[in-house]
Amino acid sequence: MADIPFDKRDGFIWFNGALVPWADAKIHVLTHGLHYASSVFEGCRAYGGEIFKLREHSERLINSAKILGFEIPYSVEEIDEACRAELAAQKLVDGYVRPVAWRGSEMMGVSAQKNKINFAVAAWEWPSYFDVEQRKKGIRLDIADYKRPSPETAPSHAKAAGLYMICTISKHAAENKGYADAMMLDYRGYVAEATGANIFFIKDGVIHTPTPDCFLNGITRQTVIALAKKRGYELIERHIMPEELSTFSECFITGSAAEVTPVGEIGPHKFTPGKITATLFEDYMAEVQPKVAARATA
Repeated sequence: MADIPFDKRDGFIWFNGALVPWADAKIHVLTHGLHYASSVFEGCRAYGGEIFKLREHSERLINSAKILGFEIPYSVEEIDEACRAELAAQKLVDGYVRPVAWRGSEMMGVSAQKNKINFAVAAWEWPSYFDVEQRKKGIRLDIADYKRPSPETAPSHAKAAGLYMICTISKHAAENKGYADAMMLDYRGYVAEATGANIFFIKDGVIHTPTPDCFLNGITRQTVIALAKKRGYELIERHIMPEELSTFSECFITGSAAEVTPVGEIGPHKFTPGKITATLFEDYMAEVQPKVAARATA
């Protein structure tokens, strides 16, 4: 299935109010969202037939659209229901769910005040974001050339398509050098995040993570922070300089796609996945799969 192009797959996509055959979910080449990145999206994972933190994802999607200056013509509840309907139509129990909204093709130019706002949801199987063997020993990250922009120059707190252009460039460059992903700095030179995931470091039993003041405060990030505090771990959100990387013993990244993934290297810096990373990985998997966890302990 992973080798089949996405436009050639079977099933259904929830598209502007109805489930349509996968191959019929089409847009015009002069769609504003394609040319000017007037598009927002979410990435959710389903476990055991339930989409984890769906409400938070739907609320963030609507807020991202508002930041970009448009309103999605569906409520949070309707977006939730569309995501569940799509998951059911695809007959998926565990999978990835992608809601997306964009300006259509009524006007072509920087201004698109009269364009229709479209909304769709697709779902597919996506077992692991990173190679399983790499993930076990800790993935390798390059250090990206591009930096996360200032909130004064880009809508940093929206999950907007345009913000991922430099992420794709950076991830491709890292993969071409044999890395799994890249860590990005922000416009001030502080450690920010990976191309599609937040980042955490551990030193002397204390967890450190960058302050999300110019990038997304991820839903998975917030979940893991709550789990760490529940465990009694000390956690500090602060600005982290790249020179500090050599002082940390463990590192991991978090995201809906990445889940909790140990990191073994960032450029020249080495880390050893340890007890805290393993514990938070286990706690997170139990959190997203409560039914499975309940059966395992029954």
